[in-house]
Amino acid sequence: MASVDVVLPVEEAVQRVELDRDLLTAEAARYSAAELVEPYRTDGGPLGDFCDSLRDLVAHVVMWDEINLAVLSEAGRSRAHWSLDPRWETAEAGRQLNRSGVAAGRELPVDLLLYRFAVVKDGFLTELRSHDADSWDAQVPVELDPPRSVGGLAQYVMTVPGRPSYCHAAIHLRKLAELGLE
Repeated sequence: MASVDVVLPVEEAVQRVELDRDLLTAEAARYSAAELVEPYRTDGGPLGDFCDSLRDLVAHVVMWDEINLAVLSEAGRSRAHWSLDPRWETAEAGRQLNRSGVAAGRELPVDLLLYRFAVVKDGFLTELRSHDADSWDAQVPVELDPPRSVGGLAQYVMTVPGRPSYCHAAIHLRKLAELGLE
Protein backbone atom coordinates (compact mmCIF):
# COMPACT_ATOMS: atom_id res chain seq x y z
CA MET A 1 0.00 0.00 0.00
CA ALA A 2 1.21 3.48 -0.79
CA SER A 3 1.24 6.78 1.02
CA VAL A 4 -1.34 9.32 -0.09
CA ASP A 5 -0.94 13.09 -0.21
CA VAL A 6 -4.10 14.41 -1.88
CA VAL A 7 -7.29 12.49 -1.18
CA LEU A 8 -9.58 12.22 -4.19
CA PRO A 9 -13.24 13.17 -3.72
CA VAL A 10 -15.59 10.25 -3.09
CA GLU A 11 -17.28 10.78 -6.48
CA GLU A 12 -13.96 10.31 -8.27
CA ALA A 13 -13.12 7.24 -6.20
CA VAL A 14 -16.48 5.68 -7.13
CA GLN A 15 -16.01 6.54 -10.80
CA ARG A 16 -12.50 5.08 -10.95
CA VAL A 17 -13.46 1.84 -9.19
CA GLU A 18 -16.50 1.40 -11.40
CA LEU A 19 -14.61 2.07 -14.64
CA ASP A 20 -11.67 -0.07 -13.56
CA ARG A 21 -13.76 -3.09 -12.62
CA ASP A 22 -15.90 -2.63 -15.75
CA LEU A 23 -12.69 -2.92 -17.81
CA LEU A 24 -11.95 -6.30 -16.25
CA THR A 25 -15.58 -7.43 -16.58
CA ALA A 26 -15.62 -6.50 -20.28
CA GLU A 27 -12.29 -8.17 -20.94
CA ALA A 28 -13.41 -11.38 -19.22
CA ALA A 29 -16.73 -11.34 -21.12
CA ARG A 30 -14.82 -11.62 -24.41
CA TYR A 31 -13.74 -15.17 -23.56
CA SER A 32 -15.31 -18.51 -22.75
CA ALA A 33 -14.70 -20.14 -19.38
CA ALA A 34 -12.11 -22.42 -20.99
CA GLU A 35 -10.32 -19.45 -22.57
CA LEU A 36 -10.25 -17.52 -19.28
CA VAL A 37 -7.93 -20.13 -17.76
CA GLU A 38 -5.49 -20.10 -20.69
CA PRO A 39 -2.31 -18.01 -20.56
CA TYR A 40 -3.01 -14.32 -21.15
CA ARG A 41 -0.55 -11.57 -22.04
CA THR A 42 -1.05 -7.89 -22.70
CA ASP A 43 0.82 -5.96 -25.34
CA GLY A 44 3.23 -4.96 -22.58
CA GLY A 45 3.89 -8.49 -21.35
CA PRO A 46 2.58 -10.66 -18.51
CA LEU A 47 -0.16 -9.58 -16.10
CA GLY A 48 2.12 -9.78 -13.04
CA ASP A 49 1.49 -10.70 -9.40
CA PHE A 50 1.45 -14.44 -10.17
CA CYS A 51 -1.40 -14.00 -12.68
CA ASP A 52 -1.03 -16.20 -15.75
CA SER A 53 -4.61 -15.98 -17.01
CA LEU A 54 -7.58 -13.63 -16.87
CA ARG A 55 -9.12 -15.95 -14.27
CA ASP A 56 -6.01 -15.39 -12.16
CA LEU A 57 -6.37 -11.63 -12.54
CA VAL A 58 -10.04 -11.75 -11.51
CA ALA A 59 -9.05 -13.81 -8.44
CA HIS A 60 -6.25 -11.36 -7.61
CA VAL A 61 -8.42 -8.24 -7.92
CA VAL A 62 -11.37 -9.72 -6.05
CA MET A 63 -9.13 -10.83 -3.18
CA TRP A 64 -7.81 -7.28 -2.76
CA ASP A 65 -11.30 -5.81 -3.12
CA GLU A 66 -12.55 -8.13 -0.37
CA ILE A 67 -9.68 -7.13 1.88
CA ASN A 68 -10.17 -3.43 1.16
CA LEU A 69 -13.93 -3.62 1.65
CA ALA A 70 -13.28 -5.26 5.02
CA VAL A 71 -10.79 -2.50 5.91
CA LEU A 72 -13.48 0.14 5.38
CA SER A 73 -16.19 -1.92 7.10
CA GLU A 74 -14.00 -2.51 10.14
CA ALA A 75 -12.97 1.15 10.29
CA GLY A 76 -16.65 2.09 10.36
CA ARG A 77 -16.92 -0.07 13.47
CA SER A 78 -13.88 1.57 15.09
CA ARG A 79 -11.72 -1.49 14.50
CA ALA A 80 -8.43 -1.83 12.65
CA HIS A 81 -8.44 -4.56 10.00
CA TRP A 82 -5.68 -7.17 10.22
CA SER A 83 -4.13 -5.99 6.93
CA LEU A 84 -3.24 -2.62 8.52
CA ASP A 85 -0.96 -4.31 11.03
CA PRO A 86 2.67 -3.44 10.14
CA ARG A 87 3.54 -7.14 9.78
CA TRP A 88 1.26 -7.23 6.71
CA GLU A 89 2.63 -3.98 5.28
CA THR A 90 5.70 -5.57 3.71
CA ALA A 91 6.53 -6.51 0.13
CA GLU A 92 6.94 -10.17 1.15
CA ALA A 93 3.55 -10.32 2.88
CA GLY A 94 1.99 -8.72 -0.21
CA ARG A 95 3.61 -11.33 -2.47
CA GLN A 96 2.35 -14.11 -0.20
CA LEU A 97 -1.19 -12.71 -0.30
CA ASN A 98 -1.01 -12.32 -4.08
CA ARG A 99 0.23 -15.88 -4.55
CA SER A 100 -2.35 -17.41 -2.21
CA GLY A 101 -5.24 -15.33 -3.60
CA VAL A 102 -4.48 -16.44 -7.14
CA ALA A 103 -4.06 -20.06 -6.01
CA ALA A 104 -7.42 -19.97 -4.23
CA GLY A 105 -9.11 -18.56 -7.34
CA ARG A 106 -7.73 -21.44 -9.40
CA GLU A 107 -9.67 -23.84 -7.19
CA LEU A 108 -13.02 -22.27 -8.09
CA PRO A 109 -15.10 -22.86 -11.20
CA VAL A 110 -14.82 -19.80 -13.45
CA ASP A 111 -18.55 -18.99 -13.23
CA LEU A 112 -18.44 -18.89 -9.42
CA LEU A 113 -15.33 -16.72 -9.43
CA LEU A 114 -16.96 -14.27 -11.86
CA TYR A 115 -20.08 -14.22 -9.69
CA ARG A 116 -17.96 -13.53 -6.60
CA PHE A 117 -16.20 -10.71 -8.47
CA ALA A 118 -19.53 -9.12 -9.48
CA VAL A 119 -20.96 -9.33 -5.95
CA VAL A 120 -17.82 -7.91 -4.33
CA LYS A 121 -17.68 -5.12 -6.93
CA ASP A 122 -21.26 -4.20 -6.10
CA GLY A 123 -20.57 -4.32 -2.36
CA PHE A 124 -17.46 -2.21 -2.67
CA LEU A 125 -19.22 0.41 -4.81
CA THR A 126 -22.14 0.43 -2.35
CA GLU A 127 -19.70 1.09 0.50
CA LEU A 128 -18.01 3.94 -1.37
CA ARG A 129 -21.35 5.46 -2.43
CA SER A 130 -22.57 5.41 1.17
CA HIS A 131 -20.27 8.33 1.90
CA ASP A 132 -20.93 11.99 1.30
CA ALA A 133 -18.16 14.59 1.31
CA ASP A 134 -18.43 15.09 5.08
CA SER A 135 -18.20 11.41 6.02
CA TRP A 136 -15.44 10.88 3.41
CA ASP A 137 -13.39 13.63 5.07
CA ALA A 138 -14.14 12.49 8.64
CA GLN A 139 -11.29 10.95 10.60
CA VAL A 140 -11.37 7.18 10.95
CA PRO A 141 -12.03 6.31 14.62
CA VAL A 142 -9.12 3.87 14.60
CA GLU A 143 -5.56 4.43 15.76
CA LEU A 144 -3.60 4.72 12.52
CA ASP A 145 -0.12 6.08 11.91
CA PRO A 146 -0.60 8.54 10.37
CA PRO A 147 -4.24 9.31 11.23
CA ARG A 148 -6.49 9.17 8.15
CA SER A 149 -9.90 10.23 6.99
CA VAL A 150 -12.25 7.60 5.58
CA GLY A 151 -11.32 8.76 2.08
CA GLY A 152 -7.64 8.77 2.98
CA LEU A 153 -7.87 5.21 4.27
CA ALA A 154 -9.79 4.06 1.19
CA GLN A 155 -7.26 5.67 -1.10
CA TYR A 156 -4.34 4.29 0.91
CA VAL A 157 -5.51 0.70 0.64
CA MET A 158 -6.64 1.10 -3.00
CA THR A 159 -3.38 2.50 -4.34
CA VAL A 160 -0.72 0.35 -5.98
CA PRO A 161 2.56 2.08 -5.05
CA GLY A 162 3.58 4.61 -7.65
CA ARG A 163 0.38 4.25 -9.67
CA PRO A 164 -2.97 6.05 -9.87
CA SER A 165 -5.42 5.23 -7.08
CA TYR A 166 -8.42 2.92 -7.56
CA CYS A 167 -7.12 1.44 -10.85
CA HIS A 168 -6.04 -2.08 -9.97
CA ALA A 169 -7.30 -3.98 -13.03
CA ALA A 170 -6.35 -1.25 -15.52
CA ILE A 171 -2.77 -1.34 -14.23
CA HIS A 172 -2.51 -5.09 -14.84
CA LEU A 173 -4.30 -4.91 -18.18
CA ARG A 174 -2.15 -1.92 -19.17
CA LYS A 175 -5.29 0.10 -19.91
CA LEU A 176 -4.81 3.18 -17.73
CA ALA A 177 -5.22 5.31 -20.85
CA GLU A 178 -8.80 4.03 -21.15
CA LEU A 179 -9.43 5.61 -17.74
CA GLY A 180 -7.73 8.83 -18.83
CA LEU A 181 -4.86 8.28 -16.40
CA GLU A 182 -1.81 7.68 -18.56
